[in-house]
Amino acid sequence: MLAQITLHDPDEGTLRALAAWLRQEPELRGAVTLSGDLGSGDLGPGYDLLTVALGGGGAITVLTASLKTWLSQPRRSDIRVKINGSNGRTVVIDAKRVRTGEVDDLIRTAFDAEGPQS
Repeated sequence: MLAQITLHDPDEGTLRALAAWLRQEPELRGAVTLSGDLGSGDLGPGYDLLTVALGGGGAITVLTASLKTWLSQPRRSDIRVKINGSNGRTVVIDAKRVRTGEVDDLIRTAFDAEGPQS
């Protein structure tokens, strides 16, 4: 199962910071990759997609807990996280407007075959 995460944030470094954050989790090490297109005139990689390969052993639980903690940290700008589960479900989390207690349910919706589609 794959989780594809995109951020709607004007700071390009935020996606890299999230990838580094997730790579600190032992269960997610080696499972987090960044990809994206290099725009014309860009000097470095322009990442726009973070992919997490989720196997068994509670990787979804680890991803959920890690994202919940990361989203609860103070930021200078609004951040919207879009998660596409490999089952075709998509959830969008607005870090400024969602309560941290709701993050678990929202992320699990992206991976739950029985959950509501958004």
